[in-house]
Amino acid sequence: MPEVSPDADLPQLIAEAIAGAGLTIGSGDVFVVAQKIVSKAEGAIVSLADVAPSQAAAEWAGKYGRDPAVVEVVLRESRRIVRMDRGVIISETRHGFICANAGVDASNVPPGCVTLLPRDPDASAAGLQAGLGARLGRSVAIIISCTFGRPWREGVVNVALGVAGLTPLLDCRGGTDAFGRRLHSTVIAVADEIASAAELVMGKTAGNPVAVVRGAAAWLGEGNGRMLLRPPATDMFR
Repeated sequence: MPEVSPDADLPQLIAEAIAGAGLTIGSGDVFVVAQKIVSKAEGAIVSLADVAPSQAAAEWAGKYGRDPAVVEVVLRESRRIVRMDRGVIISETRHGFICANAGVDASNVPPGCVTLLPRDPDASAAGLQAGLGARLGRSVAIIISCTFGRPWREGVVNVALGVAGLTPLLDCRGGTDAFGRRLHSTVIAVADEIASAAELVMGKTAGNPVAVVRGAAAWLGEGNGRMLLRPPATDMFR
Protein backbone atom coordinates (compact mmCIF):
# COMPACT_ATOMS: atom_id res chain seq x y z
CA MET A 1 0.00 0.00 0.00
CA PRO A 2 1.29 3.48 -0.78
CA GLU A 3 1.16 6.32 1.71
CA VAL A 4 -2.47 7.41 2.08
CA SER A 5 -3.28 11.11 1.88
CA PRO A 6 -6.51 13.02 2.59
CA ASP A 7 -9.28 12.48 0.03
CA ALA A 8 -7.53 9.37 -1.32
CA ASP A 9 -9.76 6.80 -3.01
CA LEU A 10 -9.12 4.07 -0.45
CA PRO A 11 -11.12 1.31 -2.20
CA GLN A 12 -9.14 1.98 -5.38
CA LEU A 13 -5.80 1.92 -3.55
CA ILE A 14 -6.68 -1.38 -1.91
CA ALA A 15 -7.87 -2.87 -5.20
CA GLU A 16 -4.63 -1.83 -6.88
CA ALA A 17 -2.59 -3.36 -4.05
CA ILE A 18 -4.54 -6.61 -4.45
CA ALA A 19 -3.82 -6.67 -8.17
CA GLY A 20 -0.16 -5.86 -7.59
CA ALA A 21 0.16 -8.72 -5.11
CA GLY A 22 -1.51 -11.13 -7.52
CA LEU A 23 -4.22 -12.04 -5.01
CA THR A 24 -7.52 -13.60 -5.97
CA ILE A 25 -10.41 -12.41 -3.82
CA GLY A 26 -13.35 -14.69 -3.20
CA SER A 27 -16.90 -13.78 -2.25
CA GLY A 28 -17.16 -13.71 1.52
CA ASP A 29 -13.56 -12.71 2.19
CA VAL A 30 -13.19 -10.31 5.11
CA PHE A 31 -10.96 -7.26 4.73
CA VAL A 32 -9.43 -6.00 7.96
CA VAL A 33 -8.37 -2.40 7.38
CA ALA A 34 -6.24 -0.44 9.82
CA GLN A 35 -8.01 2.58 11.24
CA LYS A 36 -4.96 4.74 10.54
CA ILE A 37 -5.32 4.67 6.75
CA VAL A 38 -9.06 5.27 7.01
CA SER A 39 -8.43 8.31 9.20
CA LYS A 40 -5.80 9.59 6.78
CA ALA A 41 -8.09 9.17 3.77
CA GLU A 42 -10.90 10.96 5.62
CA GLY A 43 -8.63 13.83 6.62
CA ALA A 44 -8.85 13.10 10.35
CA ILE A 45 -5.41 14.61 10.89
CA VAL A 46 -4.62 17.47 13.25
CA SER A 47 -1.59 19.74 13.01
CA LEU A 48 -0.42 20.36 16.57
CA ALA A 49 0.82 23.81 15.56
CA ASP A 50 -2.85 24.81 15.19
CA VAL A 51 -3.84 23.64 18.69
CA ALA A 52 -4.01 26.08 21.60
CA PRO A 53 -3.74 24.02 24.81
CA SER A 54 -6.12 24.83 27.63
CA GLN A 55 -4.80 25.51 31.10
CA ALA A 56 -5.89 22.05 32.25
CA ALA A 57 -4.04 20.40 29.36
CA ALA A 58 -0.92 22.46 29.95
CA GLU A 59 -0.83 21.73 33.67
CA TRP A 60 -1.34 17.99 33.26
CA ALA A 61 1.16 17.79 30.40
CA GLY A 62 3.75 19.69 32.42
CA LYS A 63 3.34 17.36 35.37
CA TYR A 64 4.09 14.27 33.30
CA GLY A 65 6.34 15.62 30.55
CA ARG A 66 3.72 15.31 27.82
CA ASP A 67 3.04 17.53 24.81
CA PRO A 68 0.29 19.94 25.92
CA ALA A 69 -1.09 20.20 22.39
CA VAL A 70 -1.54 16.42 22.20
CA VAL A 71 -3.20 16.39 25.63
CA GLU A 72 -5.57 19.12 24.46
CA VAL A 73 -6.57 17.11 21.39
CA VAL A 74 -7.19 14.06 23.60
CA LEU A 75 -9.43 16.09 25.90
CA ARG A 76 -11.37 17.48 22.95
CA GLU A 77 -11.93 13.99 21.56
CA SER A 78 -13.14 12.63 24.91
CA ARG A 79 -16.74 12.41 25.98
CA ARG A 80 -15.75 11.23 29.43
CA ILE A 81 -12.47 10.87 31.28
CA VAL A 82 -12.24 7.44 32.87
CA ARG A 83 -8.81 7.82 34.48
CA MET A 84 -5.88 10.24 34.33
CA ASP A 85 -2.91 8.89 36.21
CA ARG A 86 0.87 8.44 35.78
CA GLY A 87 0.89 10.21 32.45
CA VAL A 88 -1.82 8.03 30.95
CA ILE A 89 -5.30 9.18 29.92
CA ILE A 90 -8.04 6.59 29.58
CA SER A 91 -11.18 8.13 28.18
CA GLU A 92 -14.46 7.39 26.48
CA THR A 93 -14.68 8.74 22.95
CA ARG A 94 -17.75 10.24 21.38
CA HIS A 95 -18.29 6.89 19.69
CA GLY A 96 -18.40 5.10 23.05
CA PHE A 97 -14.97 3.43 22.81
CA ILE A 98 -12.99 3.35 26.04
CA CYS A 99 -9.30 3.49 25.21
CA ALA A 100 -6.01 5.27 25.81
CA ASN A 101 -5.82 8.89 24.65
CA ALA A 102 -9.25 8.78 22.97
CA GLY A 103 -7.60 7.08 20.00
CA VAL A 104 -5.40 10.11 19.27
CA ASP A 105 -2.17 8.74 17.80
CA ALA A 106 1.12 10.19 16.55
CA SER A 107 2.51 6.99 15.02
CA ASN A 108 2.90 6.63 11.25
CA VAL A 109 2.05 10.28 10.60
CA PRO A 110 4.33 13.24 9.78
CA PRO A 111 6.06 14.92 12.75
CA GLY A 112 3.89 17.58 14.37
CA CYS A 113 0.64 15.81 13.50
CA VAL A 114 -1.72 13.31 15.12
CA THR A 115 -4.61 11.32 13.74
CA LEU A 116 -8.09 11.00 15.20
CA LEU A 117 -10.44 8.05 14.99
CA PRO A 118 -12.90 8.14 12.06
CA ARG A 119 -16.02 10.13 12.86
CA ASP A 120 -18.30 7.18 12.06
CA PRO A 121 -16.35 3.89 11.72
CA ASP A 122 -19.45 1.93 10.68
CA ALA A 123 -20.20 4.39 7.87
CA SER A 124 -16.55 4.18 6.82
CA ALA A 125 -16.77 0.38 6.77
CA ALA A 126 -19.97 0.48 4.71
CA GLY A 127 -18.33 2.82 2.21
CA LEU A 128 -15.32 0.55 1.87
CA GLN A 129 -17.56 -2.47 1.45
CA ALA A 130 -19.49 -0.83 -1.39
CA GLY A 131 -16.38 0.58 -3.06
CA LEU A 132 -14.32 -2.59 -2.89
CA GLY A 133 -17.25 -4.77 -3.87
CA ALA A 134 -17.81 -2.69 -7.00
CA ARG A 135 -14.15 -2.79 -8.01
CA LEU A 136 -13.61 -6.48 -7.29
CA GLY A 137 -16.98 -7.79 -8.44
CA ARG A 138 -17.27 -9.68 -5.17
CA SER A 139 -19.34 -9.44 -2.02
CA VAL A 140 -16.88 -8.77 0.80
CA ALA A 141 -17.04 -7.84 4.47
CA ILE A 142 -15.08 -5.05 6.16
CA ILE A 143 -13.63 -4.62 9.63
CA ILE A 144 -11.94 -1.32 10.49
CA SER A 145 -9.53 -2.19 13.28
CA CYS A 146 -7.53 -0.36 15.89
CA THR A 147 -5.07 -1.48 18.56
CA PHE A 148 -6.39 -1.21 22.11
CA GLY A 149 -4.84 -2.02 25.46
CA ARG A 150 -6.66 -4.30 27.89
CA PRO A 151 -7.33 -3.97 31.61
CA TRP A 152 -5.88 -6.76 33.74
CA ARG A 153 -3.73 -8.19 30.92
CA GLU A 154 -0.43 -7.14 29.35
CA GLY A 155 -0.16 -6.51 25.63
CA VAL A 156 -2.37 -4.81 23.09
CA VAL A 157 -4.74 -6.42 20.60
CA ASN A 158 -6.58 -5.33 17.49
CA VAL A 159 -10.30 -4.75 17.96
CA ALA A 160 -13.09 -3.89 15.54
CA LEU A 161 -14.23 -0.25 15.42
CA GLY A 162 -16.38 -0.37 12.31
CA VAL A 163 -18.03 -3.41 10.73
CA ALA A 164 -19.95 -4.01 7.49
CA GLY A 165 -21.17 -7.30 6.03
CA LEU A 166 -20.35 -9.32 9.12
CA THR A 167 -22.24 -10.38 12.23
CA PRO A 168 -19.88 -9.07 14.94
CA LEU A 169 -21.24 -11.20 17.79
CA LEU A 170 -21.90 -14.93 17.98
CA ASP A 171 -24.60 -15.47 20.60
CA CYS A 172 -24.30 -18.96 22.07
CA ARG A 173 -26.84 -18.41 24.82
CA GLY A 174 -29.54 -21.02 24.90
CA GLY A 175 -27.28 -23.73 23.56
CA THR A 176 -25.72 -26.51 25.62
CA ASP A 177 -22.17 -27.54 26.43
CA ALA A 178 -20.70 -31.03 26.02
CA PHE A 179 -22.42 -32.14 29.22
CA GLY A 180 -25.84 -30.78 28.34
CA ARG A 181 -25.60 -27.70 30.57
CA ARG A 182 -27.41 -24.69 29.10
CA LEU A 183 -25.26 -21.68 28.22
CA HIS A 184 -26.49 -18.45 29.81
CA SER A 185 -23.86 -15.80 29.11
CA THR A 186 -21.51 -16.85 26.28
CA VAL A 187 -21.43 -14.27 23.49
CA ILE A 188 -18.29 -14.39 21.34
CA ALA A 189 -16.91 -11.16 19.84
CA VAL A 190 -16.27 -12.60 16.37
CA ALA A 191 -15.29 -9.27 14.79
CA ASP A 192 -12.73 -8.56 17.52
CA GLU A 193 -11.24 -12.04 17.20
CA ILE A 194 -10.90 -11.73 13.43
CA ALA A 195 -9.31 -8.28 13.86
CA SER A 196 -6.84 -9.66 16.42
CA ALA A 197 -5.87 -12.57 14.17
CA ALA A 198 -5.29 -10.17 11.28
CA GLU A 199 -2.92 -8.08 13.42
CA LEU A 200 -0.47 -10.98 13.40
CA VAL A 201 0.10 -10.55 9.66
CA MET A 202 -0.48 -6.79 9.44
CA GLY A 203 2.07 -5.90 12.11
CA LYS A 204 2.48 -2.52 13.74
CA THR A 205 5.41 -1.30 11.62
CA ALA A 206 5.42 -3.73 8.67
CA GLY A 207 3.52 -1.40 6.36
CA ASN A 208 0.66 -3.84 5.79
CA PRO A 209 -2.46 -1.86 6.73
CA VAL A 210 -4.87 -4.34 5.11
CA ALA A 211 -5.29 -8.08 5.63
CA VAL A 212 -7.62 -10.49 3.87
CA VAL A 213 -9.20 -13.15 6.09
CA ARG A 214 -10.63 -16.21 4.40
CA GLY A 215 -12.83 -18.91 5.92
CA ALA A 216 -15.13 -16.65 7.93
CA ALA A 217 -18.18 -17.12 5.72
CA ALA A 218 -20.19 -18.59 8.61
CA TRP A 219 -20.30 -15.14 10.22
CA LEU A 220 -21.20 -13.02 7.20
CA GLY A 221 -24.40 -11.06 7.60
CA GLU A 222 -25.84 -7.83 8.91
CA GLY A 223 -24.22 -5.99 11.79
CA ASN A 224 -22.10 -3.05 12.83
CA GLY A 225 -19.37 -2.13 15.25
CA ARG A 226 -21.76 -0.39 17.64
CA MET A 227 -23.09 -3.81 18.59
CA LEU A 228 -19.76 -4.51 20.34
CA LEU A 229 -20.16 -1.61 22.77
CA ARG A 230 -21.44 -2.63 26.19
CA PRO A 231 -24.42 -0.53 27.33
CA PRO A 232 -23.80 1.58 30.46
CA ALA A 233 -26.58 -0.26 32.29
CA THR A 234 -24.64 -3.55 32.09
CA ASP A 235 -21.15 -2.10 32.54
CA MET A 236 -20.13 -3.16 36.05
CA PHE A 237 -16.96 -1.05 35.95
CA ARG A 238 -18.49 2.28 35.01
